[in-house]
Amino acid sequence: MTIKDLTLLERRVLEAMAVAPVIRAFEEVVGIDRAKEVLQRVNEELAREAGRQTAKQLGSDSLAAIAAEMSTWGQDGSLEEEIIEKTDRIYAFNITRCKFAEKYQELGLGDMGYALSCCRDITFMEGYNPRIKLKRSQTIMEGGTHCDFRYFIED
Repeated sequence: MTIKDLTLLERRVLEAMAVAPVIRAFEEVVGIDRAKEVLQRVNEELAREAGRQTAKQLGSDSLAAIAAEMSTWGQDGSLEEEIIEKTDRIYAFNITRCKFAEKYQELGLGDMGYALSCCRDITFMEGYNPRIKLKRSQTIMEGGTHCDFRYFIED
């Protein structure tokens, strides 16, 4: 088995379990806000590079290509979504259940969930195609009723 055989949720849980003790120790020295800021900055840069690599792997940086790819990310049941709109220029959906948030809570890492996962969404797209923007007003991870993803192509 390789890392590629794991689901995205399994990879994120393993990452969180590996990094959490270091972040908690760092938190004791610099405080929770600074620790989360550093964790988030690292994950955002990793996501930006993942976006670049995804565009290369897909051979496209179109919204349609990434929408098709994203629709597979929750096929293991880790995300429950409802599509609002899907065109060549808009991909809008809500996540109504997020097992990432549930797992982080189970692991005692709910306060770090955004910095572990959600923060990656915008910078992933910056790496994938900087013309595709994400607007989101809430996440389940931060206590919202759902995550409202609204991707659109900026002119």
